[in-house]
Amino acid sequence: MSATSSGMTPAPAPVRRPFPVRTTVLVGVVVLLLALVPWTFGAFTVATFTRALVFAVLAMSVNLLTGVAGMPTLGQAAYFGVGAYTGALVAIHWSDLGVLQLVLATLAGVVAALVTGPLAIRGRGVAFLMITLAIGEIGFSAAGRLDSVTGGTDGLSGIPPVVAVPGTEGLVNEGLIYYYVLVVAVVAYLAVAMLLRSPFGLTLRGLRDNEGRLRAVGYRTDSYALAAYVYAGGLAALAGSLWASSQRFVAPGDLGFEVSALALLAVIVGGVGSMWGACLGALVVVFTQDYLGQLFSGHAPLLLGLLFVLAVYLLPKGIAGGRSQWRRLFPRERSQEDDEAVTPV
Repeated sequence: MSATSSGMTPAPAPVRRPFPVRTTVLVGVVVLLLALVPWTFGAFTVATFTRALVFAVLAMSVNLLTGVAGMPTLGQAAYFGVGAYTGALVAIHWSDLGVLQLVLATLAGVVAALVTGPLAIRGRGVAFLMITLAIGEIGFSAAGRLDSVTGGTDGLSGIPPVVAVPGTEGLVNEGLIYYYVLVVAVVAYLAVAMLLRSPFGLTLRGLRDNEGRLRAVGYRTDSYALAAYVYAGGLAALAGSLWASSQRFVAPGDLGFEVSALALLAVIVGGVGSMWGACLGALVVVFTQDYLGQLFSGHAPLLLGLLFVLAVYLLPKGIAGGRSQWRRLFPRERSQEDDEAVTPV
């Protein structure tokens, strides 16, 4: 007998919220704490936080491919550089308006990813990793040779201060630059979070877990892989534009292998597949390199190496890897009362 015929009304289907309440509250608290940074720390620390936020956006693009779609990459620095140079050139020759720089830089990254993506997605696993590494090295070499566009090895300097709101002055104060980067980073995080909760995001996870099964039921997996690659390229270019606006200098080194390697390290330290973990990993990596590297002058590479070793052996799933590994690191001794409670009668 159905519920309708028996006079019983069926229970309403649960409403799926875009974001769980707990997650929303947690993100709000984190954003509030980040908003207090310029009021709490000095100029150097605020500038370090700014670099960490930029790096967090880049780490999210790496994590989208590596952790979500299962395609580990070492080439996101190429699109990061495309966005940085595009934003710098727009600022120098056209407009100092930040929104315009961000949009054009993101579009440039999308176009670059559309051109190189079909080649990259032909491989999976180590093959994909090597192809993206080659793309990154090609971008680094091109930035150093195109003197008329990129300034060659001297880089692009003289970038005017970014204007956040039309009609206002350019941002020169470190605190104001930090707030500009923070707002864009939060918007980027929310956009990625919404993408991952969509059917497209679920399909990318299926691509990571079992691509063959997806292909067997009719999914065009290469199209989804290319779409993820293009989205990640645009996100990396967005980070590059933020870098140009905050540092006001772009050089070929911003497309180097070290940038891609550090972004991948941030994902590993934070937790592969977790976006908030990738952001936290970026914070740890940047502060290890720039802040602790200043305290222990000349030993930043050693500190990063130690960080990687500790992350792999102590937290193999990253900082966001769940409670089980933290309990394994800090086991709580069971009291005598607990032992008596579980003793069979």
